[in-house]
Amino acid sequence: MNRRTLLLLSGAAVVAVGGALLLKPSEAPPPSPAGAALAFPGLAQRLQAAARIVATRHDGTLEIARRGETWVLPAKGGYPVRQEKVRELLTGLTELRLTEQRTANPDMLDRLGLEDPTRQGATSTLLRVLDAQGGVIAELVIGRRRVRTQGNVPESAYVRRPDESQAWLAEGRIPVDADPQLWLDRDIANLPRERVRRVAIARAGQPPLVLARSADPDGKLQVTEPAEAPPTEETALDEVGRAFEFLTFLDVKPEAEMPGEALGETRFELTDNLAIVVRPRKEGEAIWIALAAEGDDEAARLNARWRGWAYQVGQWKEKSFVPLLSDLRRQEEAPAEPPEAPAGTAETPTEPPRPQ
Repeated sequence: MNRRTLLLLSGAAVVAVGGALLLKPSEAPPPSPAGAALAFPGLAQRLQAAARIVATRHDGTLEIARRGETWVLPAKGGYPVRQEKVRELLTGLTELRLTEQRTANPDMLDRLGLEDPTRQGATSTLLRVLDAQGGVIAELVIGRRRVRTQGNVPESAYVRRPDESQAWLAEGRIPVDADPQLWLDRDIANLPRERVRRVAIARAGQPPLVLARSADPDGKLQVTEPAEAPPTEETALDEVGRAFEFLTFLDVKPEAEMPGEALGETRFELTDNLAIVVRPRKEGEAIWIALAAEGDDEAARLNARWRGWAYQVGQWKEKSFVPLLSDLRRQEEAPAEPPEAPAGTAETPTEPPRPQ
């Protein structure tokens, strides 16, 4: 091998090493959390005794209680919460792992969002899972989330135990929300308007009003009582038929505490032997409704959800549930204005007659 060949081979080796250095990632991948310690070893077994979940922030406390096999919101009269959200939170606690130690200096905890949760302006949350006697099953102060740019990386957050100042970076999902509205399933019903065949409206202080749909497939709701009804607006009638399409609530409370003045009662008759009776009340601009279903299995399922509850719905729903005949009446078109004179022309004033 001559000198020239050795120089060429040496140059190729330098290029190969340089390329390998360039292709090497700028930062090492994060260590796998598989070997990290669980935050709550053996928690899954102890959660069978869980009776309350309490999330405390500086601006209030959220409490979720267990009643039988159902988790409910005591602040909303015991209305059921989204059960899958509770399962996600409790599963997240059982799988949470402490991956990295951080500061143990109490004066530095606010930088990680781990300050005293009751301090004014704090961003931390104290999460506690308690048994029926108030004993602590698991508790944790949760601080800021940590966002990573790599794909397929589990969520992480800064945490500490309430009686310790040692902070940790923990990997796992702990979806705790202090706002009770985020725990509620707001859906009331979703029944297509085509299923509504007849609507009998008995509004307080008003004569009976009945709407019915013709038998043909594309039939539309029409006023059948009173017989001499004025011309109606199709859009307004359609809103009555759509009363239960994607119906959601703004607030909920026990039916016994339903506020406002009674507006009457409306009976919706639908296909498949289903009927729904709506009893609305009005408090200021707020509309509250109580619902009762009649019929077969579908009615039983709806009543299991509705019975004993009053729902606040959008104020525009008043015209869907207890419309007045004037709400359905076709609006008279405004008379056409006289045309304007063409631009650049002016009317010639009439000259008064000359005296004789």
